[in-house]
Amino acid sequence: MAKNLNQGQIAEQSARRYLERRGLRFIEQNVRYRFGEIDIVMKDGSDWVFVEVKYRSPSQYGGAVNALSHAQTLRIRKAASHYIQINRIDAICRFDVVAVDPDAIQWIRDAF
Repeated sequence: MAKNLNQGQIAEQSARRYLERRGLRFIEQNVRYRFGEIDIVMKDGSDWVFVEVKYRSPSQYGGAVNALSHAQTLRIRKAASHYIQINRIDAICRFDVVAVDPDAIQWIRDAF
């Protein structure tokens, strides 16, 4: 389990650096509520971006892009809605997925 957690943390750091190199500004990471979690919060200009990072080893079927379930998207949306409310954000927001595989990073804007 500790190995997977470490790989997940490495994937999140890789995703953050990848997005920063593409002009997004880091705000916060690992925002946790009892009903959901946001991996990374960033800004793309004036837009707020809630990023879900998915890591998959090459042996896992479908890769990281296919690793997000409907239930997970609902939890992320709920967490983001709470974050928006408590931080009084009045701006365009979107949900991106960064899929990290050992050989590549794939950024999916407006993923859900």
